[in-house]
Amino acid sequence: MRDPSRRRPLLQAERHIPELLQGFLVDLETTQSSAEVWTLIVEVGRLLNLPYIDFISASNFADWKKTLFIRTSYDSTWLNTVNEDPDVSKWSYFRTHAVHHLTPVAVGIEFVDEYHHMPEARHVVLQEAARRGMRAGFSIPLRWHAPPQAGLITFCGDHSKREMKHIIQTHGWVLQAVATMGHQAYHGHFAAEFTERNKISDKQRELLEMVGAGLQDKVIAEQLGVSVSAVRQRMNNILNKTGLSNRADLAALAMSAGLVEHPLHRKSDDDGSILVEMGVPSIGKTRYRHRRK
Repeated sequence: MRDPSRRRPLLQAERHIPELLQGFLVDLETTQSSAEVWTLIVEVGRLLNLPYIDFISASNFADWKKTLFIRTSYDSTWLNTVNEDPDVSKWSYFRTHAVHHLTPVAVGIEFVDEYHHMPEARHVVLQEAARRGMRAGFSIPLRWHAPPQAGLITFCGDHSKREMKHIIQTHGWVLQAVATMGHQAYHGHFAAEFTERNKISDKQRELLEMVGAGLQDKVIAEQLGVSVSAVRQRMNNILNKTGLSNRADLAALAMSAGLVEHPLHRKSDDDGSILVEMGVPSIGKTRYRHRRK
């Protein structure tokens, strides 16, 4: 973790959580990149003797084939062949569980007797993982705003079932908080890094902002001092570079990458009310009251 002397001063009221989690969250506040967030997550895992960490995010809630990214703290190339076999990969409990449920789940060969039946081929994969130091672990399902996306972070180590249960009972909620807050921070940086990751030029970025703001080609051309055909050529270049197919996709990209504000979060000069809800309404009978500012 970072040098505690360089962290911001804490209120006494902030100190009523485990010191490890406290340090992680304070350091997380000052991260500037997804790589920094990942480093902090891995450091927590190592401090708890869970050095083998998987971080997977799918851009589609129900379809892990639409994986957005995979990060591991170890050399996971041995899994490439396994994941190419759909009949084996579909039995990955930490993936299938994360798609359908929100409860963290113990994983690894040490907990295989607590699962439903799995084919021998998948059992062999768990045995190989155990041989490589991943006998048992703790997998935490994650969710991400709209459109609905799923993810997970799994912390693993070379532990017996008894040892892993002790780690979960002692540090489980710390790992849960590290995973959920780390996931949120990681995605925020990851989205902002899109233009750099895909080598989007400053001019292309400027065009994306204008498309995301809803400006038409003629207005964009006037503001940039170029022809409409030049605007369309730049737009086609971005489409080719990003693999997107139309203007609507570019506008959505601009919003997702944080180049323009999400429409639900935009402030309106005409919006002079605050939504106030009190109590627990009956299902299907929600009542709203607007309080004027």
